[in-house]
Amino acid sequence: MTDIPTTRLPSGEAVPLLGQGTWCMGDDPRQRQEEIAALRLGIDLGMTLIDTAEMYGDGASEALVGEAIRGRRDDVFLVSKVLPGNATRRGTIAACERSLKHLGTDRLDLYLLHWRAGPGLEETLAGFQELQRAGKIRHWGVSNLDIEDCRELAALPGGGDLATNQLLYNLSRRGIEFDLLPWCRQRRVPVMAYSPIEQGRLLRQPVLQRLAERHDASPAQLALAWLLRQGDIIAIPKAAHAAHVRDNRAALEIDLAAEDLAALDAAFPPPTRARPLEML
Repeated sequence: MTDIPTTRLPSGEAVPLLGQGTWCMGDDPRQRQEEIAALRLGIDLGMTLIDTAEMYGDGASEALVGEAIRGRRDDVFLVSKVLPGNATRRGTIAACERSLKHLGTDRLDLYLLHWRAGPGLEETLAGFQELQRAGKIRHWGVSNLDIEDCRELAALPGGGDLATNQLLYNLSRRGIEFDLLPWCRQRRVPVMAYSPIEQGRLLRQPVLQRLAERHDASPAQLALAWLLRQGDIIAIPKAAHAAHVRDNRAALEIDLAAEDLAALDAAFPPPTRARPLEML
């Protein structure tokens, strides 16, 4: 099994290209132990970046992650997010402290604004900077911010320290390739792709099914491989079962040929104009 490739944050720190998402994990107590086991297996397999948010189950996902990483905190690159309604300077600090308590840790490796609404970006940035000075977060970033928001943020004092933009990005949601993804790449800000298989909807696409058969893989693995081959896109699929974790990990073994990429471009054309940012 090959090692998981990495990309670098603007700070120079390396992070794995394939991580673990946790949206909806922690919601069902009957699934708790299986979900914890899945996260721990992912860590064992090198998927040490784990993404969560205060919104997910109103802290239930963070609590689940906290239990999964207990005793292994230093092995994990831990990401959480603040809701925009909490994203004033003081609100961001208070939200982070709640998240740290749920997670059972004294620090986050990366803290994101979940989307933009309400408080100005300068307020959230001030909260992030104070949290950094206190050692409670190591890096900060954003999620679901379009190019104009990113430009506004970059113009603020300290805004150039943006570490990542977490975005809806998969074969059927390629709008960011027109302008936002190039903007991030120019600044060496890696994009973190959530819902990389479109919550399962991509799996029914005939072209993915055909290519999957050719590679002796699953459609989900093909969709992940398409993202991972780019070398600077961090994919964070959710996997609540051990078998699913292993399937995601195996996507790294798929080598897409030029003809495969051409077939995918024909089925899922890249954008030819700017589009409104899509979110889930």
